[in-house]
Amino acid sequence: MTTGPMTTGPMTTAPMTAAPIRVLVVDDQELVRAGFCVILEAAGGIAVIGEAGNGAEAVAAAARHQPDVVLMDVRMPEMDGLEATRRITGGDRSAGPKVVMLTTFDLDDYVYEALRAGASGFLLKDAPRHDLIAAVRRAAAGDALLAPSVTMRLIEAFARRPAQAVPSPTRLASLTARERDTLMLVARGQTNAEIAAALFVTEATVKTHVGHLLAKLGLRDRVQAVILAYETGMVVPGDIPDPPPGG
Repeated sequence: MTTGPMTTGPMTTAPMTAAPIRVLVVDDQELVRAGFCVILEAAGGIAVIGEAGNGAEAVAAAARHQPDVVLMDVRMPEMDGLEATRRITGGDRSAGPKVVMLTTFDLDDYVYEALRAGASGFLLKDAPRHDLIAAVRRAAAGDALLAPSVTMRLIEAFARRPAQAVPSPTRLASLTARERDTLMLVARGQTNAEIAAALFVTEATVKTHVGHLLAKLGLRDRVQAVILAYETGMVVPGDIPDPPPGG
């Protein structure tokens, strides 16, 4: 007795689910931490993998849990958020957790130094919940963020700095003309889509330019690129240049 070949239905493959963004929440107020955790856990695609009540606990928790993003309060007992950020990032500009600083005040003595220490941005504690969720997702994706009021005060601080404190622009010599154009527009706070429109290129090309200039300059992210652009005088507060030529 013979039978025909066995037939089966079409093979199906279960869709791959992206791993959730792993977040460590650091704040010295337990109720504030709990509120952030509830918001993030309800967002989908985000998992809170730990909490810490001060900078020292944050450093230990980051080493233990290896989060993708750390939400870091600025002012805490025992060790503040600035020192904790410096220890967590370890000066590595390309790897490790992304740190988003949380502050009650848009004018904070720590803003500049925290960004220099490797923070990927600042978020005000009274920001809407969708801003908190977006901040975590953007930081995990390698983007940087600053509350608009923080950005303005940061720029104003550069305007007040004495000339002798400004680094030499020769640090930018390794950049191509298009990478310099991209850096200038990044420093002006433009998104990848806006930069692509200004340069008449695709967003993928913009991402490539940003990646190259960060690597050449040894920078962790876009925030530090903005800082360098102002430090070197490439972009001057209050001076809005014409868009670079496309091509």
